[in-house]
This record gives sequence, C-alpha cells and structure tokens, in this order.
Amino acid sequence: MAELKEARVPDIGDYDGVPVIELLVAVGDTVSQDQGLVTLESDKATMEVPAPFAGVVRELKVKLGDELAEGSVVALIEPSEASEAAPAVEAKAAPEAPAASSPPAPEAGSASAPAPARATPSAPASTSAGSEPKSPPVAFTADELLPDKVPYASPAVRLFARELGVDLSKVAGSERGGRISREDVQKFVKGVMSGATPAARTGGGGGLDLLPWPKVDFAKFGETETRPLSRIKKLSGANLARNWAMIPHVTQHEDADITDLEALRVALNKENEKARNGIKLTMLAFLMKASVAALQKFPEFNASLDATGENLVLKKYYHVGFAADTPNGLVVPVVRDCDKKGVNQIALEMGELAGKARDGKLGPSDMSGGCFSISSLGGIGGTAFTPIVNAPEVAILGVSRSAMKPVWDGKAFQPRLVLPLSLSYDHRVIDGASAARFAAYLSTLLGDMRRGLL
Repeated sequence: MAELKEARVPDIGDYDGVPVIELLVAVGDTVSQDQGLVTLESDKATMEVPAPFAGVVRELKVKLGDELAEGSVVALIEPSEASEAAPAVEAKAAPEAPAASSPPAPEAGSASAPAPARATPSAPASTSAGSEPKSPPVAFTADELLPDKVPYASPAVRLFARELGVDLSKVAGSERGGRISREDVQKFVKGVMSGATPAARTGGGGGLDLLPWPKVDFAKFGETETRPLSRIKKLSGANLARNWAMIPHVTQHEDADITDLEALRVALNKENEKARNGIKLTMLAFLMKASVAALQKFPEFNASLDATGENLVLKKYYHVGFAADTPNGLVVPVVRDCDKKGVNQIALEMGELAGKARDGKLGPSDMSGGCFSISSLGGIGGTAFTPIVNAPEVAILGVSRSAMKPVWDGKAFQPRLVLPLSLSYDHRVIDGASAARFAAYLSTLLGDMRRGLL
C-alpha cells in the first residue's frame, strides 16, 4: 500500500469553525483530483473541500457537524500512481527546512493562520510589518495580559469581535476549553440587540442601553407554530442589527424615467433571442452599469471608513453586489470590475451568480469585495423602501416596481414609465446634498444612457 497523504481544507478566507453539513465520499471510494470530499457551510455560502490529488479514500477524519478551519485534515487518501509524481517535483523545489528552524504549526481553529503548504522558511519576518492594520489598536493593562485574563479565541475571532465592538471578556465560549467561536460572538450581539444580554456600558455612552425583549406566551392567545430560522437568517441577523444600530441611515428617494431604456432592453432581448446567445437583459444589469458611472462621478460613494472610523478609503475598483432572494434567505453576490464590462457581460455573470445562489453554492469570493449594493424588489412590487447599508459599504440602492405615470413635458401630460429609486447612505460619510446629486445623476443616466459616455 502506498503512503497515505492528507487532504486538508484549503484557503476559505476569514472563516473559522465552519461546520460540515454533508459527506460526499466514503471510505474505499476512488476519487479524482478536485472531486468534492465534504461540504462546508459558512455564513451565507456552502463550499466543497476538493481532493488535492486522485486516489482512494482510506480514512475520513471528520463527521457531520464537525467545525473545520483552513488546514484542518479532512481525509487520508492513498494516491494513485498518476498523482504521485507531483509531490516529488514539489519536494525538490522546496526542500524541507531543518527541524530546529521550522516555524510552529498554526492553531487548527485559526482561519487567519497561513496553511502549512504555503509557508516559506526564507520569507522575512517583517513581511507584513508595514501593511495597514485591519483593526484599531487595543489598549491593554498589565492585569489584562495575564494568561488567565485573556479571552480564549483565535485571531480571526478577535478581529471579528473588534469590528463589531464586542468585548470578548463578556462572551462565554462554547467550544472545548471555553474557546470563543465566531458564532458565540454573533450570539452575544443578537442577545444585546434583543435585550436578553445586558449591553456593556461605557463612560462615553457608546454602549446600547436597551429594554429587555418582551417575553410573551403567545400560545395563550391562540394556536401557534414554532419554526426555526434558517442558518443564513441567523447569521445575517446579527450583521443587519449591527449595521442598522451603528450606521446613521438616511434614505433619498428619486424617480427615473426609463421609458426609452425599457424599449431598448426589450429590443436587445429580441436580438439576443434570435442570436441564441443565452443572454437575457434585465433592468438590473443597466442599473449596475449606470451606478458605476455615478460612483465614478461621486467617488465618496465608492469608499469605506477604515477600522478607526477616522479615515475614508477611496476605492479605485468597481465591484457591485446585488441582493438575491433564495429559499434559505437573502444573499448578496458581487459582480467584479463592472466598469470594464458591458451590460451583456454583466447580465451573463449575474445569471450565473444567481444560479449558484439558488443552489447554495456561492463561495466566499463570490460575496466579498463589494463597493456598492443594489436591492431590487421591482419584480415583486412596492413604491419605495429603506434598504439597510451593507457595511463596510457606505451606500445601497433600493429599486421598486416601475409604473406608467403622466409626466408633464411643458405642453401636455405624456405617459412615461417611471422607476422609483431609494438610496440609503451612511450620513457620517455622505451628506444630504451629495446624496441628492448622486440620485439625480443616476436618474438622468437611466433616462439617457448615452450620458454615461460623456
């Protein structure tokens, strides 16, 4: 029997403690390279852990419900003869360093630690010393640095807690040894928002002082049914509550005359149908392209506050997210580099991402890096709403159902197709006048897309 090799969880972004929801293979199965071994479910996404090489599964190291991180061992595989040549070449290119100088193995539960296969012993220790910190500095007293006073959590969880403003010393860890997980932090935040957990009081008044959530026995008023929330709704609930509580929202409403644009969209779809290229243009694709032109004209909308809240990070790329309704809840896939793509390409990628969202196959990279989001309810109805800003973005566009309305042209009322727009923005970054200009400019672009070429 050939030597057994480990199949590990690859880079899955800043995710820690991701549960196994499905076993795709069994002991004795023959697998090909990149074939899925298990399925993991993170917040708002599921992902498969692929086999790094072809061979026979000799042992599964995980079971349903186990929580894994980058570098966790999933299975032991006996490589096939065809796949044994690659490790030999890799070993020749990167000889093993002496045991005395080998860096310590990363903690299995830390998603931010680099995978062992990518470690380079010759890399200088100061590689990241000059990089911009991802979170504000935290002041410690000597007493807080004692081992028994420091909360037990991975670096990724500590960063997540700092981003939410959570004091980890107040959070009870549910993992082995009292280790605090990402879900523990989210549960604490939801408890604070619901009033079940007292909010931390600070001298500056930064803590939330909320009344306890009302406890009601609904069954005494009539028949009831208890239905658990989906995992996506549980995980996104804490983020939505944080965004609504911490971002000073204002919503600017505007109407756009899309009569000519809708006629163009219908004509282009007929052409695409004859060409049989599989592209179906929706109004959302035009909205994304027009939004990019507006973001380029008003760069403060294509920005984010840094972790200190004192600096504005202006982005030179244009990745636009769109809210997708799925059976398990709302997700926001991101179309990248919309400034470099035409409406046809944007529509094609949107369709692919929407399909992955419905199947629960969106990966972390499909939902990260967004600069601006669009939530369209036009296919359902409504005249206006207040979308919640998707932090760390500073604005989000809500779109309602278009309707024919009489519009005065200076001589008579003409029937025009009017699309209601609702622009929510972070008032710490954007003032009302800028928001009104942005919404008016976007409305003008939708009325005549040729203006986007100027």
